[in-house]
Amino acid sequence: MIHMMHAPFVEKYRPRTLRDVVGQDKIVARLKGFVADQSMPHLIFAGPAGTGKTTSAIALAHDLFKGTYHQNFKELNASDARGIQVVRTVVKDFARIHPEGGAPFKILVLDEADNMTAAAQHALRRTMENYTRTCRFILICNYSNKIIAPIQSRCAVLRFTPLTDDDIAGRLRHIAEREDIALEDDGIKAILYVSSGDCRKAVNVLQAVSTLSDTISEEAVYQVTGRVYPEEIRDMINLAVDGELNKSQEKLEGLLLDFGLAGSEIIKQIHSEILHMEMPEALRIALLRIVGQIDYRLSEGASEVIQLSALLAKMVLLKV
Repeated sequence: MIHMMHAPFVEKYRPRTLRDVVGQDKIVARLKGFVADQSMPHLIFAGPAGTGKTTSAIALAHDLFKGTYHQNFKELNASDARGIQVVRTVVKDFARIHPEGGAPFKILVLDEADNMTAAAQHALRRTMENYTRTCRFILICNYSNKIIAPIQSRCAVLRFTPLTDDDIAGRLRHIAEREDIALEDDGIKAILYVSSGDCRKAVNVLQAVSTLSDTISEEAVYQVTGRVYPEEIRDMINLAVDGELNKSQEKLEGLLLDFGLAGSEIIKQIHSEILHMEMPEALRIALLRIVGQIDYRLSEGASEVIQLSALLAKMVLLKV
């Protein structure tokens, strides 16, 4: 039975401030220092997805600008607007205009800056130099090594870490209470397993599951996300390690047919389970090397079925 979809999980709007940011205490302390001093350098926010990078930038601007937030803050997604022409026009036009309302400077956020072309990044460094008095830049990226060295040297790099399970679980319980959804403990564990420290993904999974059921259970989470039960992956690995190639192959075929997963998704789950299963360290190292080889072949376009079968065969050979 399909229930009516819940309204999007949005609370009554109020400006997000730095006190709303959780799980990044050291970074928040530095940002609060910038607000207190009414001064800050150019910044790079680097870290995994869903850890609060964009939220922290917006919260910093709200705390710093108060009522003049909309006049002195601008956010661009560099994956959409990442060429040199955007830097020469939109970015430069915003940066060159003096801040309004007595603000010490303006803030321009470039989200997903690691997707900017090299030419655009080189043009950006000159803009950052020329308009430092009127504008500060916050570059947000998943991989800071994709930002050219001249820009990195002009910025303070703040590295965000994945949120803890307790932080994400607390947010999920808060949302479930406000939305009147029954959130079971095993459902929370399943969402945490699927989201891997990404709070945004965890909330999206919660909303997706709530469209099918008012009770968020482990079974509902895995059904909606199309992920395999961790126990199924562990059984397949154990069968292969014990030398049972045919049985492990049958298990693999069942997973591919029942869940319709891509080979890359199964590889990710196998990798995750190997890291958490109890086994001798030498065996763990050997298995991880095999997984790495097969993952590379899949990324180069090799056949998923053949490579996953080869993965199990290599695991079986460890026993021979």
